Parts: sequence; C-alpha cells; structure tokens
Amino acid sequence: MNDSQVHFYWQEKKFHTRFRTGISLHSHTLHSHESLDFIGRATANIPWLSGAIRKQREKYRALKGREVDLSRAWWTPPYSALRACKLEKSQIENTLDRDALVSLTDHDNIDAGLQLSFLDETRECPVSVEWTVPFRQTFFHLGLHNLPAQEARAIMRGLAAITANPLESRIGPMLDWLASMPEVLIVFNHPLWDEKHNGAPVHRASVAAFLLQFGHSIHALELNGLRPWAENHTVVQLAKTLNKPLVSGGDRHGKEPNACVNLTNAKSFSEFVEEIRHDGWSDVLFMSHYREPFKLRIVQNLCDILENDERHSLGWRHWSDRVFYLADDGSTRSVRQLWGSNFPSVINRFVGLMDLARHPRVRSALRFAFTEHQEFAL
Repeated sequence: MNDSQVHFYWQEKKFHTRFRTGISLHSHTLHSHESLDFIGRATANIPWLSGAIRKQREKYRALKGREVDLSRAWWTPPYSALRACKLEKSQIENTLDRDALVSLTDHDNIDAGLQLSFLDETRECPVSVEWTVPFRQTFFHLGLHNLPAQEARAIMRGLAAITANPLESRIGPMLDWLASMPEVLIVFNHPLWDEKHNGAPVHRASVAAFLLQFGHSIHALELNGLRPWAENHTVVQLAKTLNKPLVSGGDRHGKEPNACVNLTNAKSFSEFVEEIRHDGWSDVLFMSHYREPFKLRIVQNLCDILENDERHSLGWRHWSDRVFYLADDGSTRSVRQLWGSNFPSVINRFVGLMDLARHPRVRSALRFAFTEHQEFAL
C-alpha cells in the first residue's frame, strides 16, 4: 500500500492540526564534509554569480598555470548536533505547535546522533546517516535512519568500505542486511538530482538501473526541501510508478530550518518507520519558505556558510576556520592556516559577493530578479 500525501502550508494552514508529531528528516551538522565543488554546482544557474566565479578561476589559471582544484577542499556546516536539533525542533514546535522528532543525517558520519543519544533532552533522536553510494558513472545518497546504536559503528565501517571500494556486488547484501532490521528506514534521497552533471538521460538511466537492482530494499523516495519543485514533482510521479511511499527531506546545511517535514500520529521514531515501511502512510508538508525563489535560497545557504559565528561549538568563529584544503604534502589545513587573512583573489571575490548578498536591499532585488512562476500542484 502506498498512501503518500503532499501538502503546502500556505494552502492548508490548519491541515497539520490533525497530527500529533512533526518529523524533520535529513539535515546536516558540522560533522558533514561538503566538497567545495558544491559551489560550482549550486551556482551554475545563477548568471551573475557563476560568471564572477568563472572569471576569477580564469585569472587563477593564468597566474598559476593550473585550475583551482575545488575537489581537494571542503567546508563544514555551521551548527553542532545540538544546535541543529534545536533549530529543527523549534520550527515544528513553534510554527506547527506539534511534538517534534529530528533525524540528523551527516554525510557518511553518525557522530551527531550518537552525541545526542547521551543527552536527556535529545535522547529520542535516532542515529542516522546519509550514505554516499558510488554507482557506475555517478553516485547516490541514501538516508539510513534509526540505526541500532549498539551496531552503528560496525555498520558504518561496512558502509565506508563500500564507498571506498564501490563494487556493485557489495551494495545489495549491505542494503538487504539493513532492511532486515525492522526499525531502520532506508530512503533514496533526491533521486533525480544529477549531482555529477552527467546529463538527464544518463542520470535517469543510472537511477533506473539502481532501483532495478536494489529497489526492493529501499522503503521510500525523498521529496527534498532544497531542490526545485519541478524536480520534486517528477519524483512524485516516479514514486507512483514504483508504488513507493514519499517522505520529506529538508537537506538543511545552513541556518534555515528544513523546508519540508513529515506529519504523523506516531509517538516515536520507530512507530513512524513502521508506518512508512509496513503501511505506506506518509504526509509531507512543505513549509512557507519553500516558496522563496530557489536561487535565492541557494544564495542564502552560501551566506550562512560564510557567516562568522561567535557561538560555534568548536571555536571556529571565522568562516575560514570551517573551510579546509588537502595540501600537496598530504596534510589537511584550514583556509586560515593556509593563508591567514590574505586569501587568493578567487576566494576574496566570492566572499565579497556573499557579503553584498546579505544586505536587505540587495536581497530584495535578488528576490525580484530570481522570482519565477511555479505551479505548486500535483
């Protein structure tokens, strides 16, 4: 049975009152390593920003005789596990007036959930992860929610081994093992996002092949709060074709809470998993900020990444403390360690543009420039 319903807060403001609990799925903390390649992917369709970055990269190439290798650099989201959990809970409790459950899914890392399990106020938070699964010409992300805490470290070692040595023959047994655990939820995150830029036909073919081999172990497809509605709408159609439930996934990396949540009458995360896996019941609610222009929300996320934070739990107050680079000698250093405050022009240019984008008048102008008609309908 697949009874997935999708709702929009601005169209049905009282709809959520028939439910007991709001659930935030798929968001990131400082335990995630996010490749700086993300900047190129995220800004590819923002002309003024992508053009400026391209020019600076050309200057770097002319000066150094080589490309800026962003694949060797990464950044970490600003929030600790506790701050991220509180942010997600606050939206559900204050905006929706519902009980809140939060599942944090860092990239290939379970430290956030394990840390929260030691605190009385967050003990109900599951141990979850977003697993990177290389597959043929691309890679996919699977949300693995509610891993058994006692086995979580061993599970992660197995997942990491497959990510490092991606043999297709190893993926199926791992997913079968996880699916045999009755309280674990396996979600195909943003399945139609072509992160490798292979082109839509190649990506769709890879998705089809992946689902043909492993779809029996995947419990739901994700509607992603940081992907455009046109893409999410196609995921809705894909889920119908496969007879799979849909679940929410905000994919928060910055300081904006997840733009979509699940609603349920379950009292615990394990009860919610049972609803999805065995009953196929799922109600996804898109929050009001999902209506903001997609490109503006991407810019806001980039601003969050580059904003200084006096409250950072590890003392990484300046953005350059949270951006890292794999140096030629094999060591990992922060941008601040590498360059102090004398950053290369390509970095200065990008940071300057983000500082400008924070200004209220510039943000208003960007909202107007980025606004495009979207028909939020199924």
